[in-house]
Amino acid sequence: MTRLSVNVNKIAVLRNSRGGSEPDVVRAARVCLDSGAHGITVHPRPDARHIRADDVYTLAALCGEYEVEFNLEGNPFAPARPGYPGFIELCRTVRPAQATLVPDGDGQITSDHGFDFNRDVPALTPLVEQLKSFGCRVSLFADAEHPAIVRAVECGAERIELYTGPYAAGHAEGDSTALQHCIQAAQAAQAIGLAVNAGHDLSQDNLGDFLRAVPHVQEVSIGHALIGEALYNGLAATVRAYLDCIASATGEV
Repeated sequence: MTRLSVNVNKIAVLRNSRGGSEPDVVRAARVCLDSGAHGITVHPRPDARHIRADDVYTLAALCGEYEVEFNLEGNPFAPARPGYPGFIELCRTVRPAQATLVPDGDGQITSDHGFDFNRDVPALTPLVEQLKSFGCRVSLFADAEHPAIVRAVECGAERIELYTGPYAAGHAEGDSTALQHCIQAAQAAQAIGLAVNAGHDLSQDNLGDFLRAVPHVQEVSIGHALIGEALYNGLAATVRAYLDCIASATGEV
């Protein structure tokens, strides 16, 4: 079953742009879960430009209340600083169901590339082991076209998350090259026991085609498009529309 984890970072962006506590990130996450979402994703960054450490703690408690998965994304190499205890420490404290490691730098607007597995395996391996000792399932953000993507398994990770930004851009232009890369990467990963997640720029326009072409995706993490669509159609209705899209594409109820 492909599960939908809603990324609520953009709710925090709106809140932080004005200060105060509105819109309420936890209330928005609760609406998503009440509407059938299978989990919540957040990606706290060291500069706290959207999700903050205090949000991580409250959202972890909410996911525990609902008995759904909390997916915490972040760069495990980013050092701690005031207001940001570090990704590993956040995971140690809240014990998310899944820790998704992403090699984003402080200056990036959004995550736009995966790990270089030819270079990063030795540094990632002890961090993956530590996260697994906290009870976290570990997923590594990966470029579908990376020639060494299967080396993710050498770190001890259970999953990869395919970076679907290139797929979304190609889909909009009618170019299937990036989709073929995703198909091949998923097949290679699954053949050696890595499960596959997907995320970035997935939307109602392109999600169904992706899931029909790339079978056995375990989870899609969707935030930017979903929150944008919700501005027009409502958050609850938009979450349900994504669940219908998944069911239609995968034949799952």
